[in-house]
Amino acid sequence: QVRLVESGGGLVQPGGSLRLSCAASTTLFGFNTMAWYRQAPGKERELVATITSGYNTNYAESVKGRFTISRDKNTMYLQMNSLEPEDTAVYYCNLYWSTYNYWGQGTQVTVSS
Repeated sequence: QVRLVESGGGLVQPGGSLRLSCAASTTLFGFNTMAWYRQAPGKERELVATITSGYNTNYAESVKGRFTISRDKNTMYLQMNSLEPEDTAVYYCNLYWSTYNYWGQGTQVTVSS
């Protein structure tokens, strides 16, 4: 069983930056994919960005050029710049590894003046 612990959320003004972290409770090996999802009030959960164990990345169109996903072996990061009110959501960390899907508890990001 893998536990994912997110941190770094908070309240920020439009145009500001935040950095989210997601730490896995165990050493990851072999092929795996980590991802950030987000869910705004009244909306479905959506994929924000993914990064594989080979460091290949993909981004949702809405965050390209503003967000950067990165990782080391067991921890994933999301650098969020030029934040907009539309980025307000609960951000969830996801790990797909050995046919299992793991989720973090979520961290709130609020962009407001």
